[in-house]
Amino acid sequence: MTQEEVKNEIHELIEKINYYNEQYYQKDASLISDYEFDQLMNRLIKLENDYPEYKFAYSPTQRVGGTITKTFETVTHRFPMLSLGNTYSRKEIEEFDKRIRKLLADEPYEYICELKFDGVAISMTYENGILSRAVTRGDGIRGDDVTNNVKTIRNIPLKIGRKNLPGLFEVRGEVFMPLPIFNQLNKEREAAELPLLANPRNTASGTLKMQDSSIVAQRRLDCYLYGLLGEEIAVATHEEAVHLLENWGFKVSETYKKCKGLEEVFQYIDSWELKRLELPLDTDGIVIKINRYDQQRKLGFTAKSPRWAIAYKYKAKSVSTVLKGITYQVGRTGAITPVAELEPVLLAGTTVKRASLHNANEIRRLGLRIGDHVFIKKGGEIIPKITGVDFDQRQAGSAEVNYISRCPECGTELIRNEGEAVHYCPNVTGCPPQIKGRIEHFIQRNAMDINTLGEKTIESLYENGLVHSVSDLYKLEKEDILQLEGFKELSSRNLLEGIEGSKNAAFENVLYGLGIRFVGRTVAEKLARHYKNIDSIIQTGYDELREVPEIGDKIADSIIRYFSNEENLKIIGELKKAGLNFSIREEEISDGGVLENRTFVVSGVFENFEREELKSLIKKHGGKVVSSVSGNVDYILAGEHMGPAKKQKAEKLGVKIIAEQDFLKILNT
Repeated sequence: MTQEEVKNEIHELIEKINYYNEQYYQKDASLISDYEFDQLMNRLIKLENDYPEYKFAYSPTQRVGGTITKTFETVTHRFPMLSLGNTYSRKEIEEFDKRIRKLLADEPYEYICELKFDGVAISMTYENGILSRAVTRGDGIRGDDVTNNVKTIRNIPLKIGRKNLPGLFEVRGEVFMPLPIFNQLNKEREAAELPLLANPRNTASGTLKMQDSSIVAQRRLDCYLYGLLGEEIAVATHEEAVHLLENWGFKVSETYKKCKGLEEVFQYIDSWELKRLELPLDTDGIVIKINRYDQQRKLGFTAKSPRWAIAYKYKAKSVSTVLKGITYQVGRTGAITPVAELEPVLLAGTTVKRASLHNANEIRRLGLRIGDHVFIKKGGEIIPKITGVDFDQRQAGSAEVNYISRCPECGTELIRNEGEAVHYCPNVTGCPPQIKGRIEHFIQRNAMDINTLGEKTIESLYENGLVHSVSDLYKLEKEDILQLEGFKELSSRNLLEGIEGSKNAAFENVLYGLGIRFVGRTVAEKLARHYKNIDSIIQTGYDELREVPEIGDKIADSIIRYFSNEENLKIIGELKKAGLNFSIREEEISDGGVLENRTFVVSGVFENFEREELKSLIKKHGGKVVSSVSGNVDYILAGEHMGPAKKQKAEKLGVKIIAEQDFLKILNT
């Protein structure tokens, strides 16, 4: 192929993939199969690797992340991102309307009402249809440049394939974490016994400021756009601007509505008070703004906010109900979670019967007693939470809650480690919820992904004495499954095929699936990449583990304890015998060994590659990547803005510093 043919094919692939992405993420339309889509993407990746000079910033391959940002540049907004005045009162909305009418001298006007999404405000600049910069709101005048992280958000166009676009324009919206993603993330953190994330809004904000964009990509953030700014935008109203955003392929929430007067505004507010709770993201109110831009300009601004818009906030609902009792749940790691059993009460559109109490400290902090009238609200409008006790209604003679001392499932005496708030059942091999919980963790999508198995089937397998550990899954025969209620020939075959197929799972999936305390998916990946195989991890020491990125004292101690347990080693041996992957596949480690026995430090910003791509190339060709400069390092692969301290140390130690093109020449030798 000629250079021109390569460039044209790359552009065609980018346009096709971007089109299919837009149809899928904006219009919920899947026009081709996953296989066909993957084929297009793989072809694009191959061409970009073979011809890095044609790897464009707007290519869909850039969405996977990998850029490391140590500090976020502060950027001054071209148009200030002012905050809105808030109100919880309909009377204040009426007063706002009176001021509008007076300032506009009774000329006709309309409102646009939009849901106020509880996320992170973002401003994105497009030049010649290409995303050039994304900046957080900050203080409204200046914000942080988070472009690399925003590029990982699938429904934000990197390049807009429309004609007659303005040369320069700005779009504004709200980045958020969808509730299903947030809940799954917390479920995984709970399984790894990591602190739970407080709410989707804070999680989205923290995710946008992560240094590693590849982790941001895994978090699967989302974004709704609602604003369009620019000197070449030929629209007269906010409604027209929103339609333009939709036509250009931006994701816009269809919940907005044009209202001709206050009566319609109040109808909109009432209609969404409960309906908003069914949405896949948090909302905390309604934004009411004048539709016509000329009228917005006439109304102007105060020092802090526009006079032509106001935000109506829904009041956080709280109700009182009776604490009927406390039950105790046992997790797969043996962690005991107390749960409040409540007199059923309607709250924010749903009936609440239970609420988590987290641990003994929380029960003590609240001063709970059975029979108390307690106040309930939904944290982040989602999770029921006890916020306090109505002491005026406390029954005379009620006793303080005594936290259980034995496991409610197996009767084993509970333990509580020094410095921890949670009680544990130490009966790892004999406590039913722990056994079943470990199997449920093992089969989940981020681990072995055995989607033909479910909680009820695991329960049935356990009760029938067929499965007592994850390794027992690989000993099942068709006759074993046929004896289970509801299983026939086809369903039995499907289950066994799902188990057999899981043997292809990558090493990091298997490692995560083992359920080592505090080892979540990201830590499992770090361990797998660093040690390459399970035996190296088993044989490593505490101090060596602490040198692995993201491995702290608590995680290192947990790993050592896990692999010191003979029962765990026995299960690993059985899983090895079954054929599971306990090492990184050869093709993931080396492809010819051109860089074998060579150690690299990668530093700076590169023209044709993201930093993580270069690290992957080094590992693929047999090399090793470390983070710090020492006498054992062969090369520093240096891009722009390389840290001066690393450069000075390299020169002092005589470590060779090479540029991106030098590195490519080494690869091609």
